[in-house]
Amino acid sequence: MTRRRAICLAAGALIAAALAGCSLGPATPGSGDAQLTVTRDFGAGIIGRATEEEIPGGETVLRLLERNAKIETRYGGRFVQSIGGVESGSGGGRRDWFYYVNGIEAGVGAAERDVEPNDRVWWDYHRWDAAMRVPAVVGSFPEPFLHGSEGKLFPVRIDCARGAADACSEVSDRLERVDVAPSLAAIGAGAGEKLLRLVVGEWKEVRADGATNQLSQGPDKSGVFAHPGPAPGGDFEFDLLDADGRVVRTGGPGTGLVAATRFEEQQPTWVVTGTDRAGLDAAVRLLTPRLLRDRFAVASVGGRAQALPVEREGTAPGAER
Repeated sequence: MTRRRAICLAAGALIAAALAGCSLGPATPGSGDAQLTVTRDFGAGIIGRATEEEIPGGETVLRLLERNAKIETRYGGRFVQSIGGVESGSGGGRRDWFYYVNGIEAGVGAAERDVEPNDRVWWDYHRWDAAMRVPAVVGSFPEPFLHGSEGKLFPVRIDCARGAADACSEVSDRLERVDVAPSLAAIGAGAGEKLLRLVVGEWKEVRADGATNQLSQGPDKSGVFAHPGPAPGGDFEFDLLDADGRVVRTGGPGTGLVAATRFEEQQPTWVVTGTDRAGLDAAVRLLTPRLLRDRFAVASVGGRAQALPVEREGTAPGAER
């Protein structure tokens, strides 16, 4: 069996000659495969995927990409200028290629980042007007909980808000289904550089957490295109934003949110929250590989999963599914 197992293409003028390959077959969790995903517009447009079964020694993110896509680089290979003909700066606005490994934004160039067995490498071409950095995304779930980062496993803890015991239990069950065994603590327990957290609860309870509260400061602070805030009558609502940081719709009662952010030197914190109890329950139901796949963050509005940032009508497809 060859090392390169599968790659597939999405249709579209910009990407017709992007990648060379055939049909796509899903990797077996825990097999040691490395997976590559290439998308645009915050995951809304799929360009291609590849799976490699054997990871050579000294493998880097850049080499993995070079073998599976037509690319152009600058600055001695340290900056990826183009993938499949989609070039940095094209399409208007501030747009570039960014990459994530196991859902975590890398802090070094692609030529300097090693690829480990089980890594999920994701390149996305998107605007950065409203958020220069998106430090963590949810679209590689169950990563980073299953295999950690840079070959290092981290303990996983659910920080449970007051009154959210049932939701926290369901989150724990969903993690266990994907072979992750979390511990449980109350919100306010100490965090650190070697701990992955999921903060679970209604917004009124979880907003006191330092990492979670970044969402209330906008996408330029949190990297999340949702802005929780007070609603008329003393409740809470979530403004759902486009890539420019503008409000496209507002989710009231029953709105849920699953998002990831990063606070100071801590590992990423995932936020599973809602405007109220119904919204929290809706958020918990989003916590599946199918609904989170290739998404930066996901809201639940009216019982439907809404990818974030929201794509305005007439822009890139795939905002909802």
